[in-house]
Amino acid sequence: MAPAWLLSLAIIFLSPLISQAADTINPGEFLRDVDRLISPGSIFELGFFSPGQSSHRYVGIWYHDFSTDTVLWVANRREPVLDHGGAFGIAADGNLVVLDAANRTLWSSGGATLPFNNSVVQLTDSGNLVLNNSGGVRWQSFDHPSDTYMPGMKVGLDLITRENQNMTSWTSENDPAPGNFSLSMDPRGSTQIFMWDGDRPRWRSGLWNSQIFIGIKNMVPQYIYGFKLNNFVQEHRMYFYYDQFNSSHRYVLSWDGLVKHMIWRNDTSEWLLYWSQPTTPCDIYNKCGKNAGCTDEASPICSCLAGFQPASGDEWDAGNWSSGCVRKTALGCSAAGSGGDGFTRLRSIKLPDTSDWFPDLLDTSSCPDKCLRNCSCTAYAYVTGIGCLIWGVDLLDIQMFSGDGGEDLFLRLAGSELSESPPPTRSSSHNHIILTNFILSVAATSKTRTQTIIIAVIVVLVVSIFSGSLFFLWKRRRRIQERVSTYSSFGGAASVSDSIRIDEERNEEELSELQLWSFDSVLFATKGFSDSELIGEGGFGPVYKGTSFDGQELAVKRLSRSSGQGIEEFKNEVKLISKLQHRNLVRLLGCCIHKQEKILIYEYMPNKSLDAFLFDSTKRTLLDWNTRYTIIEGIARGLVYLHRDSRLRIIHRDLKASNILLDKEMNPKISDFGMARIFGNDDETSTKRVVGTFGYMAPEYAMQGYFSTKSDVYSFGVLVLEILSGKRNNSYRHPEWGLNLITLAWKLWNEGRAMEFIDPVIKESANSTSLKSSVTKCLNLALLCLQDHPNDRPSMAAVVVMLESETVVPTPPRPPTFATDRSFSETEESSTVELKAISSASVSITMLTGR
Repeated sequence: MAPAWLLSLAIIFLSPLISQAADTINPGEFLRDVDRLISPGSIFELGFFSPGQSSHRYVGIWYHDFSTDTVLWVANRREPVLDHGGAFGIAADGNLVVLDAANRTLWSSGGATLPFNNSVVQLTDSGNLVLNNSGGVRWQSFDHPSDTYMPGMKVGLDLITRENQNMTSWTSENDPAPGNFSLSMDPRGSTQIFMWDGDRPRWRSGLWNSQIFIGIKNMVPQYIYGFKLNNFVQEHRMYFYYDQFNSSHRYVLSWDGLVKHMIWRNDTSEWLLYWSQPTTPCDIYNKCGKNAGCTDEASPICSCLAGFQPASGDEWDAGNWSSGCVRKTALGCSAAGSGGDGFTRLRSIKLPDTSDWFPDLLDTSSCPDKCLRNCSCTAYAYVTGIGCLIWGVDLLDIQMFSGDGGEDLFLRLAGSELSESPPPTRSSSHNHIILTNFILSVAATSKTRTQTIIIAVIVVLVVSIFSGSLFFLWKRRRRIQERVSTYSSFGGAASVSDSIRIDEERNEEELSELQLWSFDSVLFATKGFSDSELIGEGGFGPVYKGTSFDGQELAVKRLSRSSGQGIEEFKNEVKLISKLQHRNLVRLLGCCIHKQEKILIYEYMPNKSLDAFLFDSTKRTLLDWNTRYTIIEGIARGLVYLHRDSRLRIIHRDLKASNILLDKEMNPKISDFGMARIFGNDDETSTKRVVGTFGYMAPEYAMQGYFSTKSDVYSFGVLVLEILSGKRNNSYRHPEWGLNLITLAWKLWNEGRAMEFIDPVIKESANSTSLKSSVTKCLNLALLCLQDHPNDRPSMAAVVVMLESETVVPTPPRPPTFATDRSFSETEESSTVELKAISSASVSITMLTGR
């Protein structure tokens, strides 16, 4: 009989897998440092290894039959085994683990506790390590990539949760711990791939046109070797993958920040570097700043686009291009062909980042028309396989390609910038003298007396017309000054110099591009704040219709002293809106501070606010289903811009029907940013001063003061219910069931009776078959936005994807539990509240005040 110590030693050595060629690990089996898993076709191998010159041990996967030192995936990247005493196998909770010699867990596949006896792990011939339990895949390494992208791997973006699967570089050649660089899908949901240096973009691929990434120079379909973008409708995911037969191809994100396409050469038994990015200065994201292009062959490499000039000449000349370029001449925003805006063509361009996509515009003529009709549009492009792309923001990350690479970008310019002759740079009187002398000199050299007389007559006519124009302009200016003097008496107006300019008071450069109005100019525009010009009463004061000196219609918001919006809220609103440019955000034209007066000047919206139509028994008939759906989409797009795409990431905090303005074509524009907040990388923040409107505030915000972008998502859900039903959320109660609007929506949706929820006006304006489908989708989507917990709500980017897709079906929502059952009068106006938390050493009291 064998001694006890020998039996124990035998157990220790027999506990690893008996077969060195096994491809699976079963419960009770552990892989020791010298053992290996080999895939069924002997293509891939798993085991312990030490990278480079390191002595630390890691569990990884590499090729078995070639390039055996090329590690493709690492389990315990952050916690190496310090000696050769490690083990890899299935733990008692059914998950995969890496253990050190003291049986401490250094890494685990995580997840829920699984039945131990039902777990089995297999290394497949695709290089995927799969943990199966009870017949289903519970975990797989392809869902948790390291630095290598392999055939069959589907790495992408969850369109509902916005969770992104990243490839992450090693820290160094000798350390597989996650480094500074990562590669992932565009978190905004576009078909671009981004490389990140920390949280800053380092490189982007450009959009996918079904064959290539259009931002990669000289990329051809043969190059991509089966690359595909998946049909994400059913899975709510978007990811790229390439076919299994390309096993000799791999993409690796190197520790020094390069994404490389490598191809194995059997003839030389080494990897061929086929392509890598970024390799030149111009490949770096937004190297030259906004509205500028980068050309590797040029010196200097950066240049402003046509119609633009450096924002800071001194910095630009010194080789600091970070501030980019600004327009020389403001857009006229009028129709092309009549002296208005037009386009200049830029060829072979890596198209800018952050565009709006219009796949329904399938011809090249519709795209420029779409751009010209939108005053915020700065450029457009039409790309085969993608469609119409329009930019409504600063143009970022532009690269000028040589040869046949890139696409054509049509840059919008003012009419004067498109003229062949340069704009005049001297005074009108000087030009008049030049013109007169020129004509007279021509007359003096004429060969006949008749020609001289004709030219002399022309001179007299030109001089007369010019003199008459000067006299007319002088008289008009005189009348304007007289009117300003008259209106000044209404408010004790001072001269222009007496008006306090907001940039001087703040001593900041943030608002330097904003037009600053004198109080006299505001008085002139509003006829001294005449009652005949009053068009509305906002939460912070009256709004007047105004007309500027040049005849432009304005909306003038005069903040009342008792409004509750102090100088900080005012500055906040000015600061935010002055930096925002989007078709679905109201445009701020200027501001004025004079003594106790705080005034904002906006573009005029002839149709006023959404609530004026939605809750009016007569006007609501003008809101057919197509119009309401367009309004829902526009609001969603505006919020995506605020939350994700703007230079400042912004939470609105007071989204409601009265803050949605409608232009003459009934397009929505989000307004009133007095309570908006800028947020950084934190997903959530808190405040002791909760402001908002009853019926629109998310429960976590109203009750605890926590707010995030998901707070706006909740308010958007309320808005959608109101748009669908034509009823106010904070004042509706079902006459029979006693339910408020949210609980009524849930009941009817859950019972498959969505059509009973909608405004009867809608039923009369749309085809019943298509209407039911789209209404049901919108009701489902609204209820998802109204989920009690913020993490259960979709992002606004996911909302836009669902709204624009004809086939995406949102996931079922949970029933709401925080929807209030308070009863209000049907005629009661919306109440806006402000919650102020007042704390002392031992007590915290919340005070509720209305405004």
